[in-house]
Amino acid sequence: MTTRDPRTEIREFLGSRRARITPEQAGLPAYGGNRRVKGLRREEVALLAGVSVDYYVRMERGGLAGASDGVLDALASALRLDEAERDHLYHLARRTAAPGGPRRSEPAATVRSTLRQVLDAISDAPAWIGNGRYDVLATNQLARALYSPVLADPRRPANTARFVYLNPEAARDFFVDYDDITGGVAAKLRMEAGRHPHDDELIALIGELSTRSELFRRRWASQDVRLHRPGRKRVRHPVVGRFDLDVETLELPAEPGLYLNVYTAPAGTPTADNLTLLASWAATQHLGPWAATPG
Repeated sequence: MTTRDPRTEIREFLGSRRARITPEQAGLPAYGGNRRVKGLRREEVALLAGVSVDYYVRMERGGLAGASDGVLDALASALRLDEAERDHLYHLARRTAAPGGPRRSEPAATVRSTLRQVLDAISDAPAWIGNGRYDVLATNQLARALYSPVLADPRRPANTARFVYLNPEAARDFFVDYDDITGGVAAKLRMEAGRHPHDDELIALIGELSTRSELFRRRWASQDVRLHRPGRKRVRHPVVGRFDLDVETLELPAEPGLYLNVYTAPAGTPTADNLTLLASWAATQHLGPWAATPG
């Protein structure tokens, strides 16, 4: 898979966002039920965004170069884009504005020793560092124990996206909300591709998943994007059992493209008790640092 033409990405993204909004949702009259297009017409989007129809048509065909922030904001509002979608739209616009400009640095594939020390100092919660490609780059002992099904793949760095899509039976057993996880993984990979269109490893990963997983192809075709945000994750550990975890995802400013993920649970809950059991189990398994080290 090679880097895609940003004009094609713009056309597909804006077309998909336009198709999901009905005139009623946009506060426009629906003149009869015999509409030939799904969602809004181009002229309706132009009206909502306050631009001419010709200008919107040019934008949807990939012509975002030169569009002001005000126009992009108006377009985002007309299409009811959420925070992640707005961010994605701006990244696509910047790519068309400077197609021959300098490449942005790719996300790191290694983790500094001092950050590994930080992970090891977090002893009561699973914590790991990864990048936007879903590479698992460094873990503490509890994360190695919790994510043992993912880390069972000998390939390094282990990659959650590959686990989700290319080992679906094990992934369904591990992730309680497997269907939502598959949508989130594809959406965050698309977000990452908008930010780092020349990341060769990301391009190769998306190509591999597209070739080997029909489910990924469907999820990718949805054009959805998501940001890395705090939330909840429910998993079934093969030995300890169910965990309902609160997840904090923190960007590391000194390491662009890397994220620190920490999983916790309120004291006194079954998940908190299971974290204690997980620590006891991990202490007997000799889960060495090899599981966190990319090869």
